[in-house]
Amino acid sequence: QVQLVESGGGLVQAGDSLRLSCAASGRTFSMLTMGWFRQAAGKGREFVAAISWSGGSTDYADSVQGRFTISRDRAKNTLYLQMNNLKPEDTALYVCASSDRGGIRTQSYQYAYWGQGTQVTVSS
Repeated sequence: QVQLVESGGGLVQAGDSLRLSCAASGRTFSMLTMGWFRQAAGKGREFVAAISWSGGSTDYADSVQGRFTISRDRAKNTLYLQMNNLKPEDTALYVCASSDRGGIRTQSYQYAYWGQGTQVTVSS
């Protein structure tokens, strides 16, 4: 089992920045790909970003490309999401996930473990 706990969300204004963190514990050696997803009120879960085990490969949703940066610190078992130039449409519950599969994974079914999420609200 892998336990994931997100932090860093909050209420910000459009154009502001936030840095989300996801601390992992448990069978962390099984975490290969890690990712961030988000879910806005009344909508389905949406892929945001993913990163490979080494950190050398990343992928982003078109809607956040150039504004968000995913990174990981394997020594600390922590995943990050730096979010710049936030927009009201970024408002959602942000959830981190880990997969025991290698490569870059963008589909939620490819992830085995999920955190509870941290709320990000961007006002206009």
